Amino acid sequence: MRWNEFSEFYKGKKVLITGHTGFKGSWLSRLLIRAGASVTGYSLMPPTTPSLFEVTGLSSLMDSITGDVRDLEHLKKVFEQTKPEIVFHLAAQPIVRDSYKDPVYTYETNVMGTVNVLECIRLTPSVKSFLNVTTDKVYENKEWEYGYRENDPLDGYDPYSNSKSCSELVTHSYAKSFFSDGRTAISTSRAGNVIGGGDFANDRIIPDCIRAASKKQDIIVRNPHSTRPYQHVLEPLSVYMTIAMKQYEDRAFQGYYNVGPDDRDCVTTGTLAGLFCEVWGEGLKWINRFSGGPHEANFLKLDCSRIKNVFGWTPRYGVKEAVEKTVQWAKAYLDGADMLEMTDRQITEFFSS
Repeated sequence: MRWNEFSEFYKGKKVLITGHTGFKGSWLSRLLIRAGASVTGYSLMPPTTPSLFEVTGLSSLMDSITGDVRDLEHLKKVFEQTKPEIVFHLAAQPIVRDSYKDPVYTYETNVMGTVNVLECIRLTPSVKSFLNVTTDKVYENKEWEYGYRENDPLDGYDPYSNSKSCSELVTHSYAKSFFSDGRTAISTSRAGNVIGGGDFANDRIIPDCIRAASKKQDIIVRNPHSTRPYQHVLEPLSVYMTIAMKQYEDRAFQGYYNVGPDDRDCVTTGTLAGLFCEVWGEGLKWINRFSGGPHEANFLKLDCSRIKNVFGWTPRYGVKEAVEKTVQWAKAYLDGADMLEMTDRQITEFFSS
């Protein structure tokens, strides 16, 4: 997708993003602002300190509303006031291990949060395009080596993955029950594991690597043999913007879309940690410390042939380039650079690659 297509389409469009203060939400907010959209965000306070949202100063560049997707009445008021044309739903409890610690909150946020957003869309005639962002973990994972396709059964194992499967089913039901008249195009997108600058979350491999590197400590890898579809954050975000745009213009594009890297970039966590050490330099190394812990999928890949066929999409970065861009951003941050400028530079590089 070329940037000029985005800027032509999104210029002046009213866009609402839930979860805009998170890692992906912050990058998406910046992309949409740069494309000329009028962006409103609805989210809890940033989930980490520091956060990408705060270090880039995004709150002064958009209408940022603090709210919980579990609060239907507040959400309704925001929809009534902003009258969005396009809605991206990213708000979620996104960490697998946290979902074991607090399954009720995870289900409330990831399932009823989706219900509430769809209910607001049902009551808001201005919305023409809706994208629910879920995860590659929605599939019933049989640990086989071929990638899951959009028509494979949904049945996530842990509370996070399962709640996202439920979020998909809620979206399917609302689409059939309330939007078959064609008023609003509705899609879901199931993305692989994203990496990139500005992710400060706990219990994610790249933020753990950066924290260790900044303290000149060895990186602890708790599950080095698990295979994941790692991709740079701008890959799925450009796809989300494409789906929302294309289905706004033609409802025939609505549906369910995987977005992930090519097979050669589906690597083990240990391989990813090794790549990180190589790119970071300074003699950094990682050590294997399998901690047992709750069940997490060991092998997971996506079949992305549908999105490639429908939109002619191909990934722009391999996993090594994704790690390089992430390290570049992290080192600039640790050096006290202007992080909005750095983020913008990486956006420009991505779309010109």
